[in-house]
Amino acid sequence: MGAQERTQKEKLILESAIKLFMEKGFHATKMDDVAKGAKISKGLTYFYYKNKEDLYMAVTRKAFEGLKDVFREVFRSKGKNGMQMLVDLVQKYLDYSLQNRMYYDAILNFLGVLSLYNDENTRQKIDPLILESVHFQKLLDIHHDCGKFGIQMVSQGIKDGSIRPELQPEITFYTIWSMLIGYERLSGPVNYENKEIKIHIDNWKPGFIKLMQDMLKGTIQATKPNIVQGSLF
Repeated sequence: MGAQERTQKEKLILESAIKLFMEKGFHATKMDDVAKGAKISKGLTYFYYKNKEDLYMAVTRKAFEGLKDVFREVFRSKGKNGMQMLVDLVQKYLDYSLQNRMYYDAILNFLGVLSLYNDENTRQKIDPLILESVHFQKLLDIHHDCGKFGIQMVSQGIKDGSIRPELQPEITFYTIWSMLIGYERLSGPVNYENKEIKIHIDNWKPGFIKLMQDMLKGTIQATKPNIVQGSLF
C-alpha cells in the first residue's frame, strides 16, 4: 500500500470518527460504526488506529492544528500592533470554540488529561489506552504551539508600545488564554435568561475586550522596556 493510499484511508477513518463523535459523543461511538462510515473493514480500521481512545487523540491533534491555524493567521496579519492582534485573537478564538464545538471540547479534555499527566500521583488515573496512543505523545509536543504565537503577539505589543513594558510575555499570554477559556465556559450561565445578575452576553464580550485592553495598557505611558518581569495586577 502506497503512502498516498494510506493517508487517504486514515483521512476517511478520521472523518467518519469526527462525524460520529459530533452526532453521538465519544462514549456512544463504536469502532464498528466508524469503520462502516469510512467504508473500510474493521480490521483495517484497527490497523490505522489501535482503539477508540487512539482515534480520539488523533481527532484532538487535528483540533489543536485547527486552533493553531487561527493563532497563526492572527499573528501574520499585516499592519497591526500587538494589542490589535490580541483583540482579533479574542474574537477568532471564541468563533472557533462556537463553530467547532466537538474540536474545542476535545482540546479542553486534553488539557484536563494533561493536568493529571503532569503529576506522578494522578497519572495512573488516565486511561492506559490514551497514554499508549502515538497521537497523545504527539500532542505533548505540539500543545504549546498556540501559546508560542500568543507570546509573540504580547512581545510585539511591548515592542511597539501598545502593551505596557513591564509585563512578562509568557505569564501575560497564558493569563489571557485562561480568561478566554473561562469566558467560553461561562457564556452559558451568562446567556441563561432566568438569572438575577445584570449581565447579558451582548455587552459582556465588549466589556471583556475592554478590560483586557485596560489590563494590558496599564496607566503609564508605554516605553521601550528595560525589565520584562512583572505581574498583570
